[in-house]
Amino acid sequence: MELTVNLGKNSYPILIEDGILTHAGTHIAKIFGGEKIMIISDDNVFPLYGKALLASLSDYECHSLVLPHGEPTKSFQTLPSIYSALLNAKLSRSDLVIALGGGVIGDLAGFAAASYLRGIKFVQIPTTLLAQVDSSVGGKTAVDLPQGKNLVGAFYHPKMVLIDPTVLKTLPPHFISDGMGEVIKYGCIKDAALFQTLRSCSSFAELTPQLVSIIHRCVDIKRIVVEADQFDTGERMLLNFGHTLAHTIEQYYHYKRESHGEAVAIGMYQICRIAEEQGLTAPGCAASIREVLDIYGLPHACSLPAETLTDAMQLDKKNLNGNLHLILLHEIGNSYIYPTDTQFFQKAGGL
Repeated sequence: MELTVNLGKNSYPILIEDGILTHAGTHIAKIFGGEKIMIISDDNVFPLYGKALLASLSDYECHSLVLPHGEPTKSFQTLPSIYSALLNAKLSRSDLVIALGGGVIGDLAGFAAASYLRGIKFVQIPTTLLAQVDSSVGGKTAVDLPQGKNLVGAFYHPKMVLIDPTVLKTLPPHFISDGMGEVIKYGCIKDAALFQTLRSCSSFAELTPQLVSIIHRCVDIKRIVVEADQFDTGERMLLNFGHTLAHTIEQYYHYKRESHGEAVAIGMYQICRIAEEQGLTAPGCAASIREVLDIYGLPHACSLPAETLTDAMQLDKKNLNGNLHLILLHEIGNSYIYPTDTQFFQKAGGL
């Protein structure tokens, strides 16, 4: 399956194919005519897929940088080591960075590529479900600061995204659940039929035969939204359903308790529950979301009082003109932007 994100000079293809990682070089040659490639990966992924990727890139001079896995790596303090590796390998502006990994590696490598020599080409090869359905597409690159998640970054699009669903077979169940948080999000905001498909299964194993088409559908939704709003000032904010709470939960626990997808799951349910109580969302939506979260082993609560998280929300990137722009649902599959402030959470109680 192939999709194209149509953004004029920033357009790029997304290829979804079982086994595509083993012949990635054939596809990369279509968009890259340089000599040197730096593969940035982590210590979970590179031992599994680094050798196969390198074999497919035998026509190039390849270098690799393997970083510790996990969200703490997506830190401003990690960037100097990446820049040093790129400089030591003598990569020029005509060379290429490949992000081989999940969302952390994709965001980090993408921001390094955006800022090194004022921008060099990069390719995304996402290896987690969350990265395949969401973070590898759209051109958002970033690192975290102590004050919050993704607060330093750039819009910088890859030249290509190669999605190989077969690599998901090596993912621990925890990372499958993590990715399902974002899959459920797409059903909630844009596709009631996708949501019902997820709801009709009793487990991820039952969903697996439809996985390629589900990845394609999520990516296609994101493609459409990004084409309409490249810089996240309008409709693209819909993709942040659940994320305002999610990012503050992740930060509160220093990225060591809930994973991103788990935090998004909590955020979606709790935002929907509060919105229902205020008559802003149709009754029953929160219960439906909780039902689907239960099927895929995702949490719906973090056991924190709302006021514990509201200070961090003031730094949320969806704050525009003094308003906090929350993403709410009219109903499943129909989302909207709701300008408000932290008073929205005043009577929320425990989250």
